[in-house]
Amino acid sequence: MAAVRGLSLTVAALRAVTPWARGRLLAASRGPQARREASSSSPEAGEGQIHLTASCVQRLLEITEGSEFLRLEVEGGGCSGFQYKFSLDTVINPDDRVFEQGGARVVVDSDSLALVKGAQVDFSQELIRSSFQVLNNPQAQQGCSCGSSFSIKL
Repeated sequence: MAAVRGLSLTVAALRAVTPWARGRLLAASRGPQARREASSSSPEAGEGQIHLTASCVQRLLEITEGSEFLRLEVEGGGCSGFQYKFSLDTVINPDDRVFEQGGARVVVDSDSLALVKGAQVDFSQELIRSSFQVLNNPQAQQGCSCGSSFSIKL
């Protein structure tokens, strides 16, 4: 899979991911039972959910095509221990949770979800960069000054 790191990920970089690299190479069988959808605006929306801001929904609708969605993963690294990784994907794996709002989808695997549950995904457009970001992560104890890595609460 194309290595795309940090919160400074630009939309152009997301678009540059080649079609063969968008899904996980070791994807298990996919079927209706493998796709567990949850809406961030559903009545049961709570701590185990990922919430999407209006700017995130708007930008995802602009850049995704067909069955594409934004994948959020947490991996080891960064100056605080864990870092967020965003990519466009088309493969939903059995351990994925799908969060949908207004037609935009964000998918998080179960291991990563444990580290970001209750957080908010935003799209920020600044003079020097445009990027997807994780905001208000209740699982994060502290982070680095740039906001691309975090440590977890124990």
